Amino acid sequence: MTSQTPASGLIRDENINAYMPGFGNDFETEALPEALPQGMNSPQKCAYGLYAEQLSGTPFTAPRGQNERTWCYRIRPSVRHTSRFSRIDLPYWKSAPNINPDTLSLGQYRWSPIPHADEPLTFITGMRTMTTAGDVNTQVGMATHVYLITESMQDEYFYSADSEMLIVPQEGRLRFCTELGIIDLEPKEIAILPRGMVFRVEVVDGPARGFVCENYGQKFDLPGRGPIGANCLANPRDFKTPIAAFEDRDADSRVVVKWGGQFHETFIDHSPLDVVAWHGNYCACKYDLRTFSPVGALLFDHPDPSIFTVLTAPSGVEGTANIDFVLFRERWMVAEDTFRPPWYHKNIMSELMGNIYGIYDAKPDGFAPGGMSLHNMMIPHGPDNAAFEKASNTELKPEFLDNTMSFMIETRFPQHLTDFAAYDAPVQDDYIDCWDSLDKKFDGTKEVE
Repeated sequence: MTSQTPASGLIRDENINAYMPGFGNDFETEALPEALPQGMNSPQKCAYGLYAEQLSGTPFTAPRGQNERTWCYRIRPSVRHTSRFSRIDLPYWKSAPNINPDTLSLGQYRWSPIPHADEPLTFITGMRTMTTAGDVNTQVGMATHVYLITESMQDEYFYSADSEMLIVPQEGRLRFCTELGIIDLEPKEIAILPRGMVFRVEVVDGPARGFVCENYGQKFDLPGRGPIGANCLANPRDFKTPIAAFEDRDADSRVVVKWGGQFHETFIDHSPLDVVAWHGNYCACKYDLRTFSPVGALLFDHPDPSIFTVLTAPSGVEGTANIDFVLFRERWMVAEDTFRPPWYHKNIMSELMGNIYGIYDAKPDGFAPGGMSLHNMMIPHGPDNAAFEKASNTELKPEFLDNTMSFMIETRFPQHLTDFAAYDAPVQDDYIDCWDSLDKKFDGTKEVE
């Protein structure tokens, strides 16, 4: 039994084709010299006795600039396993549609951080679904989860045939050992794991807690910048993909597969992370949220929160996303004669927020790091009374919002609470009370100032 890993590192490239359709550029990386064929994808015989295998993320006939696939040169083809698939149960991991008629999803909800459990939990057993939306079987919509992890996966691997997964750590550091290489992930970073890619999750510094957005629909992409132009927001060069790293290890191993909202297991006699070289544009990646460059109003008024979009997963309706991933991080506030926090509103999109660290300006109390909130489609929401009074009466000077990083996952679909979110997670029953003191201020006899 042997294993080999190349020098640590990540590919860094200005054209991350997974998020820049139309460029057509491939990455290429090899862990052994000349393991990667040149000039062809599937030679009659591969170097080192490897097998050529393609992982496709789009239909074969997708437009050239949108076609995504990666050629893997591996020790064993992934079709080789020693047992048939059998159904298993992961009771806390749910997929849409998951609608309990006795659970009320209509309303304003907020949760305190979900505490770590006393039992040992891996990435698979520690997943706790909060909301689902759409339909996994028609590949539209999404689900949101919180993960609680205390131990590494041992001779155990996972992939989702249903979805790509956006990982947002909030506490602890994880290592994602994927078929294409290794990604180390910590809070203030995110990772995207493509549909169909096998990986194992190890705890580097635990216990670990974070958020997951499971995307059933079209892949995440960088949003169009419109009049913003060529710079700011998230830049392609800051998305990093792993270099090739393989495991040549004989060991009885379990592979868990999510398919059609159900979970299955099969067994193999080796590590499936045995890709010695690869080239393509369908791969895992990570992004440092600290490289996100916000834009905002320089004189007056309050732009829509869409200016903070990091990634978007399009739907069939132009301008209406299946999912938007939006980031509220440290930034300057300089607008004059303007109510600076988010205004009161109802929205066609359903908004789930999570706090990575610090204080969110619209909710200075109660929205703790690790906590979440949900304001479903067309449900009114906005700042609490303390935030309203401060923003309405303070002297407006340039202000730097420090120690703050929250995100929003919004979708055009209603997000339905799971039983775990409604009954087991630490929901704040008094959340709606934060608006009680928003008293009537109207005085029709008062002259306009």
